[in-house]
Parts: sequence; structure tokens; C-alpha cells
Amino acid sequence: MSLPLIYHEDYSPEFPPDHRFPMDKFRLLHDHLIDSGLTTDQALLRPDICPNDILALAHDRHYIERYMHGELSREDQRRLGLPWSEALARRTVRAVGGSLLTAEMALQHGVACHLAGGTHHAHYDHPAGFCIFNDLAVISRYLLEAGRVHRVLIFDCDVHQGDGTARMLEDTPDAITVSLHCEQNFPARKAQSDWDIPLPRGMGDDAYLQVVDEALNYLLPLYQPDLVLYDAGVDVHKDDALGYLQITDAGLAARDERVLGQCLGRDIPVMGVIGGGYSKDRKALAKRHGVLHHTAAKVLRCAQ
Repeated sequence: MSLPLIYHEDYSPEFPPDHRFPMDKFRLLHDHLIDSGLTTDQALLRPDICPNDILALAHDRHYIERYMHGELSREDQRRLGLPWSEALARRTVRAVGGSLLTAEMALQHGVACHLAGGTHHAHYDHPAGFCIFNDLAVISRYLLEAGRVHRVLIFDCDVHQGDGTARMLEDTPDAITVSLHCEQNFPARKAQSDWDIPLPRGMGDDAYLQVVDEALNYLLPLYQPDLVLYDAGVDVHKDDALGYLQITDAGLAARDERVLGQCLGRDIPVMGVIGGGYSKDRKALAKRHGVLHHTAAKVLRCAQ
């Protein structure tokens, strides 16, 4: 079986080229995975738009309507940091649909990866930090309420704390939130995850991988989740514009291999989303994100 990969052309709408958020990285990631021979365009799975009723399992309906109609307050626009457009609104709900499809594929096949996702700063009734709707919270609520899973574990390795996810799921005991993040980084006001693992600035590969190993070895047997949602943010990389850690390309690959391998080795389905990554060199950034997909394909081959 080949690795299920989920993507849609809506993911990189027209966007200001000098904006801090690298909107074209999704398209460039698609191109990189094809050029490197990992997949073909025809093999990629295209998601539907996420329906409002599923979004509303985790988000306020009035907020959903305000955003989709371009009616956010000035304060919410400032929190978000992205200029509204119909194309961006469509991209947003399409990408949540993509994460839902990734979860479905992971439950069917053991592992699946999205070429987007990980919008963990979005809150119940407002956006934040380039995140509009929280795909991790939506997936968790949807699968739990549908009875598809009894427990999910979100293993968030983005360099920034998953504050929105933590707050949105704090009253959902069967959704376990785990955040490994740089302590001195956005957001300034941290939420309380079920497990917060703050990391010091400047941490390198060896110390980082030891923390990842210890967390996995403790938490996976403790909770025995039916699905792991893995946020493989590459903003931990030493060359990331918003990171402050010192993780190398090899460190990223080793982290992904540990997370995916530990899950598959315990027969726990796992889905990967790409999370954060920021650089003016967009092609290098896309290649960095592609480490997740190449590593997942390698781990899947070894497990078969």
C-alpha cells in the first residue's frame, strides 16, 4: 500500500508575495513531492469542503458565519494577520476537509499525511496567529462524537504552543492535548494543555529527540489512543524565521520517524499535518515540510 496523501489546488490562493505567511508553500510542497518521485498528482486525494455542521462541533456558528462572509471585527483581523478574500475562505474550509480526510485514511490504513493542516492557534470564537478554524479540534470532536474513536491524542511538535487546541478541548477528556514548544515564543499567554513540554531556546537535535522519545514512551502506553494527530511543524528548524530552536534537517527526519514509528509499532493509527514553517526561501521551506511525507512513506514501507 502506498502512503495516502491529501492535497487540493485551493490550498495556495493568490496572496501578497511579501506577506509573512508563506501561502505558496502548499503548492511548492506539492511540486516537491512530485519532483522527488514520492507521488504523482493523480495519486493525491482531493478533499471536499468541510460542512458548517462539522465545523460547529468545535467552533461558534456566529464566528463561522462572520469569517465566511468577511465580517470579522478589526480586532479579530489583527489577531489573525491574514487579509480576507473569498479564495482564502474557501481554502480554509477545504483544508479542514483535508485534515478530516487524512484522519479517515489514517484510520483505514494506519498512517496518512496532509499537505496542509495544523491550525492550532484558532479558538472557539476567534482566529489567531494565521489560524482561522482549528482542524485538530474539529477532527477530535467529530470522531469522538461519531463514535469512530474512544480517545485521540494530539502530539503537537510545532515550535509554538497549541493554545487554541488546548482551550477548545479542555472540557473534552477523551482528547488528550500534548504540546512540545519553545517556551519563550508565541503565544505570550500560554494555555494549559493536558501535557505541556516547554523547551529552552537554542535546543539542538540530541536533547530535543530525547524529549520526544521520553514523551512518546510515556504517553502512548498511558493513554493508548485510537488515533494520534501529529502536528509536524518545521518551525523548530534552525533556519526558521519564527522558531528559536536549532533542529537540523536530520533532526526533523529523526523526530518524524520516532513519532510515526512509535505509533505504528503500537498499532495506533497516526495522521500527519504539516504545521508551521516560515522562511523567505519558499522552496527550501517546502522541502523541509516534505521531510514528513518522505519519512512517513519510509516508516510505512518498513512496517509492511
